[in-house]
Amino acid sequence: MFETILIPTDGSEHAEDAAETAIELATVHDATVHVVCVADTGPLGDLRLPGDAASAEDAMRGRAQEHVDAVVGRAEAAGLDVTGTVLEGPPEHELLEYADDVGVDLVVMATRGRGGVQRMALGSVTDHIVRFGDIPVFVANADDESA
Repeated sequence: MFETILIPTDGSEHAEDAAETAIELATVHDATVHVVCVADTGPLGDLRLPGDAASAEDAMRGRAQEHVDAVVGRAEAAGLDVTGTVLEGPPEHELLEYADDVGVDLVVMATRGRGGVQRMALGSVTDHIVRFGDIPVFVANADDESA
């Protein structure tokens, strides 16, 4: 039923739980997995990073690659065909464009991620993907007690 599954990650506990669900689904369907983390290097990117803009962007890219590598390793350990990618830009737009370009059949993501000021101002990435994407989205509901 699903041949290509997109797993967006931001390294949060909720994203890691969603990735585990996605890996299980991919195993059942023998699907190819695409793990993506978007380094939001724009003006409203991760506001928690100190230092100049160039070093902050480098740090965001490095963290994004670490998040991708962690999920890719788990998918490979499950015997899946997997690709890991770090993108830059607004996560909601980059994820939809990537999903369209690759021909994703399913997106598996969490209801909550890192959040912060930008999420309060702009809304949830998951909400955007569900509302504006034309692909099925499996939303792994985060446990309210751990939020």
